[in-house]
Amino acid sequence: MSKQKLFKAISILLPFLMLFVLEMSLRLFHYGYNFNLFIAYPGDQNYLVLNPDASKLYFTDPAMAPTGNSEPFKKIKDENTCRIFVLGESTTIGYPYFHNGSFHRWLQYRLTRTFPGRSFEIINLSVTAVNSYTVLGFAKELADYQPDAVLIYSGHNEYYGTLGVASTSRLSGNRTLIRLMLALRRLRLVQWLTNAYRKGAGLFRTGRNYSGETLMQLMVADSHIPYGSVIYQRGLDQFEANMDETLKLFSDRHIPVYISNLVSNEKDMRPFVSLAPEHHVEPVNNAASQYALGRLAYERGDTAQARAYFTKAIDLDGLRFRAPAAMNDIIARLCHKYSQAHLVDTHAEFGDWSAGHLIGNELLLEHVHPNLTGYALLSDAFYRELKKTHFFLDTTAEITLRQLMKEMPLTALDSLSGAFKIERLKRNWPFNEGSARNSPAAQDSLPVITEEQKLAYNVAVGKMRWQTAMDSLYERYIAAGDLVGARTIMEAMTLEHPQVAFYFERAANICGKLNDLQQAAFYFSQAFLLDPSFEEARTLFVLYLGFDRPDEAMPYIDYAIKSMPDQRVAMVRRYTEQVIRLEQAVSTDPLHKTTADSSIASLYIAMGNQAGAAVRLEKILKRDPRNPNALAWLSRLNAKNH
Repeated sequence: MSKQKLFKAISILLPFLMLFVLEMSLRLFHYGYNFNLFIAYPGDQNYLVLNPDASKLYFTDPAMAPTGNSEPFKKIKDENTCRIFVLGESTTIGYPYFHNGSFHRWLQYRLTRTFPGRSFEIINLSVTAVNSYTVLGFAKELADYQPDAVLIYSGHNEYYGTLGVASTSRLSGNRTLIRLMLALRRLRLVQWLTNAYRKGAGLFRTGRNYSGETLMQLMVADSHIPYGSVIYQRGLDQFEANMDETLKLFSDRHIPVYISNLVSNEKDMRPFVSLAPEHHVEPVNNAASQYALGRLAYERGDTAQARAYFTKAIDLDGLRFRAPAAMNDIIARLCHKYSQAHLVDTHAEFGDWSAGHLIGNELLLEHVHPNLTGYALLSDAFYRELKKTHFFLDTTAEITLRQLMKEMPLTALDSLSGAFKIERLKRNWPFNEGSARNSPAAQDSLPVITEEQKLAYNVAVGKMRWQTAMDSLYERYIAAGDLVGARTIMEAMTLEHPQVAFYFERAANICGKLNDLQQAAFYFSQAFLLDPSFEEARTLFVLYLGFDRPDEAMPYIDYAIKSMPDQRVAMVRRYTEQVIRLEQAVSTDPLHKTTADSSIASLYIAMGNQAGAAVRLEKILKRDPRNPNALAWLSRLNAKNH
């Protein structure tokens, strides 16, 4: 190569080399943000967790970016683990309750009880104020982390979520250009240049006063988007293109994806901004008129006509905080396109629970966010579709939706903090134009008297962390001797920290004090999965033998013997083996069932398992209420216990 060509090559490459060196230097000194989806969990390096900076990539002003949940999952996935990722927006993360009010926690509670021998990692990656660009971006990264399924609920934020076509946090109307800019923003050099520009520009302009404005208000650049307009259609096209790419990604990787259609308040929420379609002048064809006609039809009992009017009113609402009907059509169409995509019909489920199948205040708190019953139904819609597609092999032991609603460990703190947040939200735009925001009438109207109310209020206004408030409530319940309340707190903590055995053990011990031995066994078994020990194993095999469930006791007996050989445990194992053999024999010879049951009761008594013997004798008496031997034995056992 001639010197001239060499110098020419160096002159071309040198600027790129300098940029590379500058980029590496900025990274070396930890300048800017790492936008990777996951980082090592600070509490345990064996776990990963959502990077709190991951969402900043999608916001033009990173300071405005909300962070998502901190839900650790193992770096190396266990063989017995079912890993499910959740993607979406504020509804998907559980606003205004968050934590155990969120639909994925309802699903987590149900799955761990339906399949107690399996480990479930349900990691919610949802973030408020985002839309399909963030869903797609997160999807590209999470696909490498061995998901068994992905759940998606997204669409209401398509216009005003970050990078939305009518958002204050938008980069461009061109999807290709947006994707290029997102890729460039990962470079620390680009972040440095952006920060320098922002600081320089700030010297020559008056900043917007954000005081008193909610994130909901800050994100809106255009509050008048007519139905059928160019910007209206651009929002639909953006959603379809991003979700199409998301579903194709998962289908190509053979990852089942469950995507829900959207629900909003049809019956009890007036349009925010009443507009007619573009190029329409008829006064009756605006959002407010369509809503009024819907109310009239509903009041005269014509629910079909009311539904048509209410749907049209949402479509015509110029302030697009509620997804138009076309969004659900897109979701359904894409689910037909990809074999791994499954439609979750949440809209139908909410309709079934609503008067006249018209969704309103019974299930929603305002325009789109469900109340606690609504979040239970959202979890049920996903559960039913998972079951329908045979994602689970055996659901014979499942708990019903009614059981779930009764047993879910929600506290007054959860419901009250949500109520306080919604009350404050509705005092602001667009629910209230804000003219009376600072008047006495605009102050908090919900009472703040009891300890639960005070804690909930502090959580709602950001003065106290949810975990701190729950710890305080637990100590209060323990001091007052309220074991039921204390148990609810600890059960809630097992959902918040499913990787921490301590909470399961504490929940199990409280259940034992309440003589709820079945629940105690469940929580001890979950603690054992996380941190097996001889003491835990001994407690569990004693409980399961007391329930007369020898097959379930045997693995814990084996673990106990292996970890700490003991003659008494070895004796229990021999007797338990005999019980299991007798059960197997009687399954092929039911005529000798009473004889076998008597022998099993004798073996239980020999090993000191009086509870198991009583259960077995009750089985004999259920078939033969006058059996003299069973009556005599049971009488002696009862006398001993008293």
